[in-house]
Amino acid sequence: MGLLSVAIWLPIAFGTILLAVGRSENPGAARWIALVGAILSFLVTLPLITGFHLDTAALQFQENLVWIERFNVHYFLGVDGISVWFVLLTAFITVIVVIAGWEVITDRVHQYLGAFLILSGLMVGVFAAADGMLFYVFFEATLIPMYIIIGVWGGPNRVYAAFKFFLYTLLGSLLMLVALTYLYFKSGGSFDIQTWHKLPLPLNAQALLFFAFFAAFSVKVPMWPVHTWLPDAHVEAPTGGSVVLAAIMLKLGAYGFLRFSLPIAPDASHQYAGVIIALSLIAVVYIGLVAMVQTDMKKLVAYSSIAHMGFVTLGFFIFNELGMSGGIVQMISHGFVSGAMFLSIGVLYDRVHSREIASYGGVVNTMPKFAAFALFFTMANCGLPGTAGFIGEWMVILGAVKFNFWIGALAATALIFGAAYSLWMYKRVYFGDVTNDKVRGLTDINAREFFMMTVLAVATLVMGLYPKPFTDVMHTSVDALLKHVAVSKIQ
Repeated sequence: MGLLSVAIWLPIAFGTILLAVGRSENPGAARWIALVGAILSFLVTLPLITGFHLDTAALQFQENLVWIERFNVHYFLGVDGISVWFVLLTAFITVIVVIAGWEVITDRVHQYLGAFLILSGLMVGVFAAADGMLFYVFFEATLIPMYIIIGVWGGPNRVYAAFKFFLYTLLGSLLMLVALTYLYFKSGGSFDIQTWHKLPLPLNAQALLFFAFFAAFSVKVPMWPVHTWLPDAHVEAPTGGSVVLAAIMLKLGAYGFLRFSLPIAPDASHQYAGVIIALSLIAVVYIGLVAMVQTDMKKLVAYSSIAHMGFVTLGFFIFNELGMSGGIVQMISHGFVSGAMFLSIGVLYDRVHSREIASYGGVVNTMPKFAAFALFFTMANCGLPGTAGFIGEWMVILGAVKFNFWIGALAATALIFGAAYSLWMYKRVYFGDVTNDKVRGLTDINAREFFMMTVLAVATLVMGLYPKPFTDVMHTSVDALLKHVAVSKIQ
């Protein structure tokens, strides 16, 4: 068993132990078991970066075993410069989520934490899978823990939100299964994704495959207009669920474009790039305007996530290194920033039990330490230079200008809209005089919350000031993918 297998199955093992032996009358033990499992799972992923070779685009840390011999399905794992950071990000965010729910979750604690650990392992499996069927199994399996997390620990409309999340994402994935089956037969009975990358396919087949993958991945990102499940899911999900949903699960769809749509159907990707660019710009501009009129903090940040993910898909389909690398950097930075934004909302909700902006005002007077962290994360959400939120967006804008000036100019409006809705929300929630007794009675963040915020603030600042380690790791793989997509695969 290699590092990737340990990174996948260690959190799943700890999660299963929690489900099997956890007892509601002893939540403290469940919390410590989950924390130990999450920290060990994160530590296991660190050698993936320290031992990563920057000079090759080939899959590293490979493991390849026959799984279902009759259909030539392999338990085939490997990471390259595109996927390796997401394995670390997943494990890192899981540690934060376990700490975030330490005192907040009091009902079915062992099941709650067990679901997150199992979900963490499954998401790592998505990023590490090099076999098409293995990818599909992990990709679909992630729906189950998140469905349970929203449906059991969510808000008043949690069942509706959980069903909507599950149905939207499942229906899109069924077309992907058809595409995987076609590729299996076309490649002579292989589920090896790298073999699929080399298939010379006619344009009509590429087009059908492209839209089959688009159906699965666009819902997951989510792209406009199939984004409507996300605000509902965020609003109803517990804080930990919102953090994982925004920081990791949205990235599964964007990652799918890089691993399947672009390399398997390169000619169709070029032909229909205009459609993706248009939908991405609608997400950036229109959804940014929608975020401005929200009265619920969670909905506002949920819509901002859709706008930020619009940058990701835009970067991928302008076919230059600045854009594609910027899109991947944006995915990583969004994991830090959006996770921190939802955690900040969770800190307030745990005390006041309201997400409405109108319920607050003058929070800085009673929670000065927390208000300082919230301001930093709000600025990062705006794309302030020096924070992680700036790097990816700026790279995509530069790449877009290189591709087409007007596309770059439209994309740049996101910085204006982002500042407008983020700072306006901060002003109404934190500044001014204390307007109600609930805010007047607030206590500042405790040591656990301070630690959680500090870790995310450091990650956001370090990536913003020194993004070179992130871009260096992905450079060779991005360059190889762009060269591959530039060569026609038409038979």
